[in-house]
Amino acid sequence: MKVLVPIKRVIDYNVKVRVKPDNSDVDLANVKMAINPFCEIAVEEAVRLKEAGIATEVVAVSIGDKSCQEQLRTALALGADRAIQIDTSETLDALNIAKLLQKVVEEEAPQLVILGKQSIDSDNNQTGQMLAALTNMPQGTFASEVKVEDNKVKVTREIDGGLQTLLLDMPAVVTTDLRLNEPRYASLPNIMKAKRKPLAVKNAADFGIDLRPRTKLIKVTPPAERQAGIIVETIDELVEKLKNEAKVIS
Repeated sequence: MKVLVPIKRVIDYNVKVRVKPDNSDVDLANVKMAINPFCEIAVEEAVRLKEAGIATEVVAVSIGDKSCQEQLRTALALGADRAIQIDTSETLDALNIAKLLQKVVEEEAPQLVILGKQSIDSDNNQTGQMLAALTNMPQGTFASEVKVEDNKVKVTREIDGGLQTLLLDMPAVVTTDLRLNEPRYASLPNIMKAKRKPLAVKNAADFGIDLRPRTKLIKVTPPAERQAGIIVETIDELVEKLKNEAKVIS
């Protein structure tokens, strides 16, 4: 069974995000980048399927310029067998990403596509669902547990009312939630081995897809700064400040 794992290059979640002075976008200059945390969970789940003898090959794929090869090599160090970079310098919206991944799915014919439920930069939570629709594959989103048996995948997903279990025919698309697993750290020997694993580069323009954006980024602004809190000595002082300063009670 082949498992395809799309991953995204994002700002490391430990880094404080800065906005460009002209508010045109997020400032990426000299910023540490990493695999999107939800994508890292997807890689871990695929590798665990291979270690359990269920999957035979794990293929990581990322869309972007040459810089995303760093994250692909990390995925290889975590246990993926080979990687594919779809080379483009354009900033793509979720639909265009899903269309490119559709072409990769058609070429690779995986039995399972596992990807993060969302990226921590755009937070759209769209690509997995769009890919499932474009490929006409069943989908299980927000997965907290994945089990493969008898050419079917059982997905336990988190919903507002608790847990829901789906049984999907493969090939299928699964998007990962935080509680699915805890990703491992890449060991130094595996990092060195990853340098020798195959990484294919394909040009996005060769797929024959209209990659013109459907959305336009107008402006990026940082959140308003919060005022510092104060310590009050008595209940009466608290009530007075809530009434006259915060004006949240009357």
